[in-house]
Amino acid sequence: MLYAPCPTHAQDSKARDLYVQGNKLFTERKPEEAITFMQEAIKRSPEFLDAHIKLGQLYEFRKRYEAALASFQNAIRLQPDPAVTGVAFQSVSSLLMRQGRYAEALPVLERYLTAFAPQSAQASRIQRLIATAKFGQEAMQNPQSVTPRPVSPTLQTTLSQYFPVLTADEQTLVFTALKAEGDEDLQVSTFTGETWNAPVSISQAINTPDNEGTASLSADGRMLVYTACQNRAGLGGCDLYVSRKTGSEWSAPQNLGPVVNSRFYESQPSLSADGRRLYFVSDRPGGLGKRDVWRTDLDPDGNWQTPVNLGAPVNTPFNEASPFIHANGRSLFFASDGHVGMGGYDLFVSDNPTGTDAPKSWSQPVNLGYPINNADDQASLFVTANGTRAYYSYEEQKEGVSQKSRLYMFDLPESLRERVKPVSYLKGTIVDARTKKPLPATIELIDLATKQVINRITADAQTGQYTSVLPSGGEYALYVSVPGYLFKSLSFDFTRKTKGDGLTLSVPLEPISTGKDAARETLNNIFFESGRYDLADKSRTELSRLVDFLKTNPTVKIEIAGHTDDQGEAATNLNLSKKRAQAVVDYLAKAGIEAGRIQATGYGETKPLVPNTTEENRRLNRRIEWHVL
Repeated sequence: MLYAPCPTHAQDSKARDLYVQGNKLFTERKPEEAITFMQEAIKRSPEFLDAHIKLGQLYEFRKRYEAALASFQNAIRLQPDPAVTGVAFQSVSSLLMRQGRYAEALPVLERYLTAFAPQSAQASRIQRLIATAKFGQEAMQNPQSVTPRPVSPTLQTTLSQYFPVLTADEQTLVFTALKAEGDEDLQVSTFTGETWNAPVSISQAINTPDNEGTASLSADGRMLVYTACQNRAGLGGCDLYVSRKTGSEWSAPQNLGPVVNSRFYESQPSLSADGRRLYFVSDRPGGLGKRDVWRTDLDPDGNWQTPVNLGAPVNTPFNEASPFIHANGRSLFFASDGHVGMGGYDLFVSDNPTGTDAPKSWSQPVNLGYPINNADDQASLFVTANGTRAYYSYEEQKEGVSQKSRLYMFDLPESLRERVKPVSYLKGTIVDARTKKPLPATIELIDLATKQVINRITADAQTGQYTSVLPSGGEYALYVSVPGYLFKSLSFDFTRKTKGDGLTLSVPLEPISTGKDAARETLNNIFFESGRYDLADKSRTELSRLVDFLKTNPTVKIEIAGHTDDQGEAATNLNLSKKRAQAVVDYLAKAGIEAGRIQATGYGETKPLVPNTTEENRRLNRRIEWHVL
């Protein structure tokens, strides 16, 4: 409601009549005519305080912000006591803050504060604005090295585009598109290597005449969680839905159900890279504020668990929004109007170095700074797996009024790259080694130091394609398995790797066969000290997979074969290869595999895979193989 005091400050009866008539015109929804009457009232009585305030409010209503600011400032010049002209002080500070004019807003706010008791709610609100103005002023004096640029004009096919998300390889982009008729849909575009293709509807199974938006993708782009509001199948105003992609088709969306969704607001989902953890925003009971960030996990049976509030320091008594969990599973980006920022919603990052769920495991959120944040609301941010680029939606404005939202990107500044631990990705196709038929293989990534499963995904049942995130800075084993096939083990030593470069690797799996057709597989994650046959502790992950294979296939008998390079005496190498093979057999026997099903053979240096001409080739020749007898 606009300010409507009695026109007691007017000395001219004609000015009072113009003021009253102007108010009447506004109630009749004729704001431009009302402005004319207020202007005339001020001409007749330049010190007509109430008319200056009313004119400022009319200008603000019509989004003529500079004119509004001038009118409110005139009112303050006429009466500088904030106890009398508090509405003008509030409006001037609000308009200046909205435009990022923090240095001008600060003295106005500090004077306005004197009108209230120190412990009052109004004083607390103004003190938060003062903190915002000081932060904004400091941030603009120390800007981040950021140059935002539009992603591509080919994406601008609708009124606005926002909430971009991408696959780990940055080849697929999904975003929310606002159409002229007011309908929100999910659109998808693919990267050609040089530019983005024209976007299309993600699926007729997902988009409807109602609104669908704010989606999240798993790293491989085959699991989608999104928001739909006022849906007849929903449990509340806005609910979360899931769809999965097989081949080129998306499944019929399913409501995540009453464990995740409620009669309250659930929206703005963010999936972990493997699709097994989901962050989202809700105003359900049990939070710290109005809208909070919550988290739920998918159990081994495919059921979402009871959501957990992230608590402080991420959540505040105010609003948090649009969480985004980076592919490293450790860096959480989100928007908030509760943490000190530059006004409205700012973007922040909080880290969870251990990846645990312990209380206060998240670090104190850090504002991303200017110009990533500014006086406008910042809605969301997506940071690529390799930690080098960020995508977001930018509100293009004209004369201080938002016109449209477009997708923008920028290179992450060094200050943020140091926080975001990059990850690599591995992608390819799993096929039958003999028929080349695609296989729906299970791919597991395991940290050899902790023996923890970092990632578990399934290749596409129709295409055999997969994408798995590979963390940097450690040693990892990758296992690819399908019932009826020999499992494949791969190893990745990223101990010194800090860049998140992607890898492409197609994996052929050999069907279980015997005799001369039996294929040989290398156990790539069996480790020995140089010249020794004691199994290193990090070999247990590989050996456990071999134990599982043998227990799943109880009639299978295998040979464990040891091989060396050609360094040293041939007899010594032969003896070492036998002892290493026997060490593996002994481990299997202790794990419950019948001795008659496993045999050890040493071949020494007699069967090299490649010539022993380089250190890398010699490393490949030092190996433990296995095959079905």
